[in-house]
Amino acid sequence: MIGVVLIGSFFGLLLLSVPVAASMGLATFAGMIVMGFKISVFPTVFYAAIAKYTLLAIPFFILAGVIMDYAGISSRLINFANACVGHRRGGLAVVTVIVACFFAAISGSGPATVAAIGGVLIPAMTRQGYNKDFSTALVASSGGIGMIIPPSIPFIIYAMLAEVSVGTMFMAGVVPGLLFGVFFSVAALICLRKDSNIVMQEKQSAGVRWRAFREAFWAIMMPVIILGGIYGGIFTPTEAAGIAVVYGLFVGLFVYREIKPAQLWKVLVDASVSSAIIMFIMGCAGAFTWILTTSGVAKQLTDSLLSLTNSNATMLLIITLIFLIAGCFVDSASGFYLLLPILLPIIKDMQYSLIAFGVIATSNFAIGQVTPPVGSNLFVACNIAGISMKALVAKVWPFIIAGVICLLLITFFPIIITILPTIMGMKL
Repeated sequence: MIGVVLIGSFFGLLLLSVPVAASMGLATFAGMIVMGFKISVFPTVFYAAIAKYTLLAIPFFILAGVIMDYAGISSRLINFANACVGHRRGGLAVVTVIVACFFAAISGSGPATVAAIGGVLIPAMTRQGYNKDFSTALVASSGGIGMIIPPSIPFIIYAMLAEVSVGTMFMAGVVPGLLFGVFFSVAALICLRKDSNIVMQEKQSAGVRWRAFREAFWAIMMPVIILGGIYGGIFTPTEAAGIAVVYGLFVGLFVYREIKPAQLWKVLVDASVSSAIIMFIMGCAGAFTWILTTSGVAKQLTDSLLSLTNSNATMLLIITLIFLIAGCFVDSASGFYLLLPILLPIIKDMQYSLIAFGVIATSNFAIGQVTPPVGSNLFVACNIAGISMKALVAKVWPFIIAGVICLLLITFFPIIITILPTIMGMKL
């Protein structure tokens, strides 16, 4: 009975277009009433879900990303990458992926990466003869790398829920994130191989490349400082987030001088709104997870999945399909809170690496950011480019296919994920 109430009310509200977080919160209320809990329990459970020291990194990384966006680092990164490979056929498409990887190592968020690079790269690609719909689809897809390359906000959430090291999760995401970049670049070059409208750029001299590098140096150093400090044992991921904010302010105010003191209030407001949205989602999702676990519904669902097959490979395919479908409808934070209580016991029973599973689960949601109907990267990219969702969806499929191929590769060959943490002597 309680399972029907919880799952039924949640999906019923989603079908009525109620936001995911609100659907989880209201479904939790319904479950609490059926089980006889006092409504006053909800605030306690809500607060417990977000009152974690590890989660302090999220608002700080969001603030750092907003600061560096205002500081104009995206245009400098684009200029540097363009000076290096922009003269090749399809070079600007590869530049888009490279810059997305760089900015991903600063923002930790897919939509933030799309917003930061899309406003510059989509018009630039259009001026050089690239199809505008294709350019927008490439930016939206590449933005998903922001969830995989560290520092990653979904990694922080997963690490807290699965009780694994955030630093190890960050290290594990490096190779898969770069691999997604390679697959997206190859997909873009295949799509462009017969496009005769592209205007080739002139090859830049060594002097021009050096000047572009000097301009981008401070931006390139940010992920080096953040990740180098974490892996070097100098500071924790949470402390690294605070350092990223200080470094970003220094670069924006005194080096690039594109942030004015009068803009600081707007920077703080933008970051606060984004942080509040994520924390509200996590609070409602945490309450929903609590009621699923307390009622025994999570265990029942886990047992049902385990009864489907004895094959680990088949179970991995089933779990991947579940995450891919979930990614079409919910964000990563909601998805983790919703699915991990059900799926983590299965992963442990399979003796599959929790670190590798975290990267795989996050990669599923990264693909979900560009799949309709609720692909957040698609909406951000559409707003930037001024095109319809229908036109964008028609061009995004090659990158979804490339992403799924890459996902299957890291799923069935988890050594791709664990190789760097193993080399670094980290516990898996």
